[in-house]
Amino acid sequence: MAELTAFRFRTGASLLHKLDVRFKLGFLVLISLAGLKAAPLALCVITFVLIAVIIDTRLPIKVILKELRYFLILLLFVFIARILTTPGSTLIQIMAVSVTREGIYDGSLVCWRLVIIITLGLLFVSTTRTSEIKAAVEWLLIPFPFFQGKRVATMMSLVMRFMPLILDQAKETADAQRARCVENRKNPLYRLRKFAIPVIRRIFESADKLAVAMEARCYSENRTDPWLSSGLKDWVALFVVICLCAMIILI
Repeated sequence: MAELTAFRFRTGASLLHKLDVRFKLGFLVLISLAGLKAAPLALCVITFVLIAVIIDTRLPIKVILKELRYFLILLLFVFIARILTTPGSTLIQIMAVSVTREGIYDGSLVCWRLVIIITLGLLFVSTTRTSEIKAAVEWLLIPFPFFQGKRVATMMSLVMRFMPLILDQAKETADAQRARCVENRKNPLYRLRKFAIPVIRRIFESADKLAVAMEARCYSENRTDPWLSSGLKDWVALFVVICLCAMIILI
């Protein structure tokens, strides 16, 4: 078995664990939207708040960084693209390629904002049960009669349950290839083909087994969901988040 990934619910007694999932979903949307155009000072405030929340939830930092290493590689490509395509005063000139001061500044802000958004999503998933997310999505879709709320919520919960499984399958395949010294091959296309095909095959096999198991148990979307209830702490948290977002926008 592969080790637990960061994209799983982890039990805890933190404030974020105790909040109503509907409020947490709203906090995720509000802070993400406010952070899209946030200035450096506002990003510092958000980062400080996120660090405090991570400490309170006691999420393992090493596991988080390990699971996000591929995302960090993507951020590196985004940063390089920004510094090479943003016009401004040139710092380094290599033939026709130039690195600008404005590109470094803009690339750093974009990557910073993306890190904040992915951290918010990680905190939400790590402190919220999948059944609660399903119930919240179904509750949010009640005012929209043209949406089949139960079915949409069921599909979302299945997707969230499959994400850790996909990461597990990828890790197991990578470990098996490393044991067979596939990484010593110099051809990157060969390594990619030997990695992608087994992972995709195992994912489809797992999905097929899950579908057969659900049919054998007469599974349907009409199930008893967890009872969602809000309290004073949820409304106080909402007030604090609104004030935080207002401050982020005004800074």
